[in-house]
Amino acid sequence: MLTKEPPLVTVRKLRMNIVMLERASVGNETSIEELERLGELRVYDTTPTHLIADRIKDAHIIIANKSPLNENTLKGASKVRLICELATGYDNVDLDYCRKRDISVRNVKGYSTDAVVQHTFALCLYLFEKLDYYDNYVKSGEYSRQDSFSHYDFKFSELASKTWGVIGLGAIGSRVAEIATAFGCNVVRCSLRDNLSDSVYESLDFDKFLSTCDIISIHCPLNDNTKGLFDYSAFSKMKRDAILINVARGGIVVDEDLHKALSENLIYGAGLDVTGTEPMSDDNPLSQYMDSTRLIITPHMAWASKEARQRVVHETALNIEAFIKGEERNVIV
Repeated sequence: MLTKEPPLVTVRKLRMNIVMLERASVGNETSIEELERLGELRVYDTTPTHLIADRIKDAHIIIANKSPLNENTLKGASKVRLICELATGYDNVDLDYCRKRDISVRNVKGYSTDAVVQHTFALCLYLFEKLDYYDNYVKSGEYSRQDSFSHYDFKFSELASKTWGVIGLGAIGSRVAEIATAFGCNVVRCSLRDNLSDSVYESLDFDKFLSTCDIISIHCPLNDNTKGLFDYSAFSKMKRDAILINVARGGIVVDEDLHKALSENLIYGAGLDVTGTEPMSDDNPLSQYMDSTRLIITPHMAWASKEARQRVVHETALNIEAFIKGEERNVIV
């Protein structure tokens, strides 16, 4: 009587069918040669939800980013053994269903840390030094018409001696804290958990944190504890000259309340790489706030340096290689 081979053994014997659902998420200039060497790679720039099931029906391995992978989309894909996320987050995948199907799920961690940290300070310094105003002053011709060699009417300050508050002391938040310290900032944290007692940074309760910080940067995940954390009430407790930086998840900040806070001068400014809906909806009031000396918004690209995008592909290839060898690497399920 023949014994049934374990799924992984079967996969090892095959020239695997790998389906990449969202190649555009890493940019078409990013090389995917490492993935092409691992199997028969079928690539789609983007994949609408209604086409997922058909495109993955013969796949052994799925590479995705935001595409929903759940019972509805996976039930016809009987050969799937591995889902690789081209990202750290995996909320697009139904993990319970994958467990039932014995489908492994693997992600990539740490690939964008340097890029996001860099963008955090780019947003901060753009606002802190009023760079939009000074750039426009020069390009408008006003500078060439003045007598003095310098112009500093729009006052700005040094980061040194300011209090920088970090929410989320993971890899990104910890690196931001280190660099802020190098700038001469006093770094404090607001922990929404109780397991960071060994941190070198002073921990403040949320209200004290809000009223103390000159700059607040957000680096935590979006969950029940952080959704809508920065609402009108929070802004009301912040310093009037404070700056908020959000490079984490849009839902942590209530966009309508931020707009109101800026309009009422409850805080000085905000630098955002994320918003409540992405792409930003036309009716988001922040899209109508045109003073770039106080609000700068970038289109969720802090993570997307050319180096980071190549790293996420490389790490995904390593995840697939490890799976084929039967090794544990970045396993979620």
